[in-house]
Amino acid sequence: MAARDTSFILVGLLVLFHTWGAWADVKVKMEDRVEVFRGEPAQIACTFTSSDGIGGMIIQWFYVNRLGEKQKIYLQNSTMNVTDSGTPFTQRISVNGTGADGEILLTISDVQPEDELEFICLIKTLTDGTAEGRTKLKVFATPDHPTIEGVQTGISINEEIPSKIGTCEVKNGYPKPNITWYRNNTPIRGAQDVVKAVQTITTESSGLYSVKSELNMKVMKVDVQAQFYCEVTYFIPKESRMTETNRINITVYYPTTSVIILVESPKGKIKEGDSIELHCYVNGNMPSSIITISHEESGDYWENKSVVLENVTRQNSGYYYCNSTDTESNSFEEVSGNTMVFVNYLDPAVVKPENVEVLQGDELMATCNALSSLQTQTVWFKDGKKLSMGHSLNLKNATIETAGTYMCVVTVSEIEGMETKGTLTVNVQGPPQILGPDFREVQKSSGEMVNLSCDVIGYPAPTVVWYTSDGKSHEAASETDTKGVIHSVVNITITSDITAICNASNNFGTVALTFNIIASKRTPRPDTTTTNTAVSTTPNKVKKAEGKGVIIAVIIICILLLAILGSVLYFLYKKGKICGRSGKQDLTKEVSSKDNIVVEMKSDNTEEAVLLGVNGEKLPPSN
Repeated sequence: MAARDTSFILVGLLVLFHTWGAWADVKVKMEDRVEVFRGEPAQIACTFTSSDGIGGMIIQWFYVNRLGEKQKIYLQNSTMNVTDSGTPFTQRISVNGTGADGEILLTISDVQPEDELEFICLIKTLTDGTAEGRTKLKVFATPDHPTIEGVQTGISINEEIPSKIGTCEVKNGYPKPNITWYRNNTPIRGAQDVVKAVQTITTESSGLYSVKSELNMKVMKVDVQAQFYCEVTYFIPKESRMTETNRINITVYYPTTSVIILVESPKGKIKEGDSIELHCYVNGNMPSSIITISHEESGDYWENKSVVLENVTRQNSGYYYCNSTDTESNSFEEVSGNTMVFVNYLDPAVVKPENVEVLQGDELMATCNALSSLQTQTVWFKDGKKLSMGHSLNLKNATIETAGTYMCVVTVSEIEGMETKGTLTVNVQGPPQILGPDFREVQKSSGEMVNLSCDVIGYPAPTVVWYTSDGKSHEAASETDTKGVIHSVVNITITSDITAICNASNNFGTVALTFNIIASKRTPRPDTTTTNTAVSTTPNKVKKAEGKGVIIAVIIICILLLAILGSVLYFLYKKGKICGRSGKQDLTKEVSSKDNIVVEMKSDNTEEAVLLGVNGEKLPPSN
């Protein structure tokens, strides 16, 4: 009943205002644009005022389609609110507020790119006062990270038209992202016949944009090290943002203008036997270029940038050339470079004379030389000991010790490991010599076997013969020649005193070693180390002298002990400790003719004294 009365009142007022011809003054205020991310809700506010007051307003919402036509989506008055059916927003809009406070809010859920339209809020009063406001809805979507792909083939600087460098692509952005190409942090600007960027825009089924840009340009040699990348600019609510792709390089082909050939190893001077590595460096990289290395002197030829020569000799010395030929050019342009290689050498040492025989007391002169490309030094050695320096060796007053092998070592100080060696064999002619004393005495028990050895040196090598004083000759058990020393061993069974002789002789004389063998009847103490070993070379007379000396020393010590004992007895006698001084029987009485020593013994139970002789016999007290 109250609602009906109110409606009658409103209608009456409307008729009254219409009769008076007065229109209400209505003002609507809205934002120019509302920005939201795709998929999020958008809220569009409409604020209004009227000279008639706020009540009884008719509120309508419209959108402007792509054709510019206005389409109603919502109506609201004091008695009802209606959402129009069949519109793209029928299921996705809601309106908050009644307008009683002069504000109403339109909410659109799950905003999509196609919702980017202009929305109208229309306010109509009871007196036909009308006003509207407009807001543009802007939708944004952040694109995927951009990608870049460079060409896989090389690009020649001789190309006449721009060549494809690469492609940049960014997907699923809204509004359309922008792509800018960069080279070494500098934007690439379009230039006729030099740079061209072709852009393709694709609208996805989601309404989002994918943008692809292809860069074509003429390359230069400096682009070998250039880095290319793309910068993508996109928009989000209230701001714009930027992201970059990875950086790529391209392969740039350019012709050769300079060639250098170098010895990579070894560094420094080269010697025979080394391995040489030659490498050719060119400042071009055209795939059509052919690079070769050649040796001028030998005519050897290699189709490669590098070559390794094993175990080189002096014949490998000379000029080596590197040639780069461009087969794509009509004139087959060729660029060349060269280097000089010298292989140092050291010939084997030559010793003159190599083998020599000299007489004892004579002088010997020898030389050692080796042909070399560098300065050499020569050192002479014998048995590992340094003798002299220089190419010549002078040996004066040759003796038997002069004989042996001499070595000369020729070295090149400038190159490590470069050396050669030669040998000189010297034989000193002279009579044999016995090593050690020429007379030795041996003592062995009769019936035992003795091993005798004899060491002899001499040149020519002496002949060694063993024989004994009984006129018998003995064959050596063993005979060895070690560096000119003849070691002869003979085994002889001892039956009686005998003399054994080691006789050595050559063309220059004879020498003998005599062994005086004494047959002992007493069985000698066994040797603690081995049996039937070579006898000692120490004469037996020395052993006898040592035995007499020990006996004399023992006698002297005994005499000294007796003297000390006599002094002690004399001291006790003077003090009255013995021989009647203390009431005992005087022991100084004349002893018996047997020179027996008498000792008094006294028992604890009796005064009887028993005198014992030195042999334990009882003696009467008178004795």
